[in-house]
Amino acid sequence: MTTITVCTTCRNAVNRDTQKGAPTGEDFLDLVRERAEGSGIAVRGVACLMGCNHGCNVAISDTGKMTYVLGRFDGTEADAAALTDYARQHATSASGTVPFRQWPQGVKGHFVARVPPLD
Repeated sequence: MTTITVCTTCRNAVNRDTQKGAPTGEDFLDLVRERAEGSGIAVRGVACLMGCNHGCNVAISDTGKMTYVLGRFDGTEADAAALTDYARQHATSASGTVPFRQWPQGVKGHFVARVPPLD
């Protein structure tokens, strides 16, 4: 099952330097969960994906498929929508690879890393 893992300790660019308030990642996780509800996409949170300079960070993964790490999100509803749209395409792809022309506009420019499957 394709899973979106959201870093719960991330802060977006606006509050990263000040460190004021709660991390953006907690609210972003809630938005992604709401957006993914009923889609067959699993969503989970994790404390720190070690991409602090790229926050808000997420990983999209599934067994036997490419894993994609994305960052530099503001943690908005539009970001959550783009991520879940991309994750749906990841889920229907045999390899997890989605052709660039099919990427939602909201994920373009946000890819940080691509990790090949272990199995």
